[in-house]
Amino acid sequence: MNDIMDLRLFTEVFITLFVIMDPPGTVPIFLGLTSAMGAKQRNQAARTAILVAFGVIVSFAVFGQQILNYMGISLPALKASGGLLLLLVAMELLTGKMEEPTPSGNKGVNVALVPLGTPLLAGPGAIVATMVFVQRADGSAADWVAIAAGVVAVHLTLFLAMRFANVIHRVLGDSGTILVTRIAGLLLAAIAVQLVADAVTAFVQMAS
Repeated sequence: MNDIMDLRLFTEVFITLFVIMDPPGTVPIFLGLTSAMGAKQRNQAARTAILVAFGVIVSFAVFGQQILNYMGISLPALKASGGLLLLLVAMELLTGKMEEPTPSGNKGVNVALVPLGTPLLAGPGAIVATMVFVQRADGSAADWVAIAAGVVAVHLTLFLAMRFANVIHRVLGDSGTILVTRIAGLLLAAIAVQLVADAVTAFVQMAS
């Protein structure tokens, strides 16, 4: 199986993006932003938000390397900045700031595009994390398949979470959703600290 897809890399990509994009924590936000919509409109909004988020993530995964090369940014620098960004996202999850989004005051704006698709789903944390995984890939087909499968799997999970948001919210309740979000923030903080530590180690090795 590892000849076709690197299972370890797939697991890392899926877990990292799952924690950052937080499908359970998306449920109350999605319900709040689409409260005035009917069932059909809500399902359409879920599909649109996922397509927008997926497009943004894939765009940075494909062209992110060229941007880094043009700007002369090294992998340790990307890891350090990515770790700091992920830490900010983790703090928002832990403090509950992500649970009370401010909808756009313009009623003509499609909330599935902004703020759902981006920046709530495809935010800086998810973008940087994806670019870091692409940087880590050694060019083998198994690595690329693992990254692509991880990104697709997370977006599928997000779609299912929003598609069945009413059911999930009833099962978890407000307290359950908040608990899951706090745990996600704790895990994300650990991932962020590890990224920064790896970056510092790499900088030290480059300097020696």
